[in-house]
Amino acid sequence: MKANRKVGFFLPIPLSQSSPNRRFNLGPDLEDRTQSTDNGLFSCCLDFRMNRLPQLTPLNVESIVKQIQDAESILLTTHKQCDGDGLGAALGLYHALKKMGKSVRAITVDEVPSKYSFLNFDSFLDIYEQPHRPIESTDLALIFDTNDKRQIAPLYGELEKNCKNILFVDHHPVLNKGPEPTLGSFIDTRAASTGEIAYFIVKALGVRLDKEIARALYTSIAFDTQIFRFIKSSSASYLIGAELLEFERDPEEIHRKLFSTYSREKVDFLSRTLGRIEYYGENRVAVIEIKKSDLDEFGLHADDSRDVIDFVMHIQALQAAVLMREDQPNKYKLSLRSKGKIEVLGIAENLGGGGHLYASGAYVEDSFVNIREQVVTQLLQRLDIAGS
Repeated sequence: MKANRKVGFFLPIPLSQSSPNRRFNLGPDLEDRTQSTDNGLFSCCLDFRMNRLPQLTPLNVESIVKQIQDAESILLTTHKQCDGDGLGAALGLYHALKKMGKSVRAITVDEVPSKYSFLNFDSFLDIYEQPHRPIESTDLALIFDTNDKRQIAPLYGELEKNCKNILFVDHHPVLNKGPEPTLGSFIDTRAASTGEIAYFIVKALGVRLDKEIARALYTSIAFDTQIFRFIKSSSASYLIGAELLEFERDPEEIHRKLFSTYSREKVDFLSRTLGRIEYYGENRVAVIEIKKSDLDEFGLHADDSRDVIDFVMHIQALQAAVLMREDQPNKYKLSLRSKGKIEVLGIAENLGGGGHLYASGAYVEDSFVNIREQVVTQLLQRLDIAGS
């Protein structure tokens, strides 16, 4: 059945087999104490504790790495209305491929939110919906943070015409009701972010990390895990992050840029939006409406509404929520969230969207009232079945 399909799924190889002599920087105090301990007790205890540290198990990206190595020209992109995960993963690999001497190009479908300007991409990143260089014949196109070609429209049509091979690099489940990812795509739902996959690709290519690569990859991981809150019960995000911070010396700046750059207008917008939340099913489900007129009034970008649903999900009694952002009359971008009692991916798929089991979305054309009724009904039915 399609639900059991895995594309580009490979068995991992333990890092300990390839890096048996990994060294740790203990700091001057511990180094001195280790050297000055005559009976070796401290040293033995330290070795024991070091041996018990979790080891990073890399994803087996050998197949996609070979495709990259064989390609002379490569194009990198991500889904429309890009976020920190897809953008950071693409930019991290961009800098790595430049170090390899590859002919590489980065392009997004639409405008990149201004909060990501600290990644310094203005000099090389093209935007498809703005004046840009024509897309020329290219050996390989890599699409990050989605496996659904509809999320790349209308750019995807250009890629089909001009790219010899198109591969998706993603950590979302393959949709039961969506288009098939291209053969050879690398999709692994164990990764907490696409940035983690990009990290393993960079390492497998043999490219040394530097500040530009590390900053982009750290942005990807920090964004999608919400600064390591959602890590899929794995230490991988922390271990990768620790290595990246050997090169990125100001992670606090990245955290602020991603999550703490509210303007006065943003706060006023939040006040209005949060003041009209609707609750259903004994406060188990919340509906948040974001009107285009509100975004326009406060001079905000659509991306400024991305975190509203995260505020709402902190409500203790709540089990699920839907945010409905009006982009045009009767055209809405839906974001669905669940605390884990029910999955919401199926609801998103029913509406032509996708995402993760407990965080998904869709673009829907209909009236606000009709969409709200349809989504709330499905959420409450699932919660009733789950006994929540």
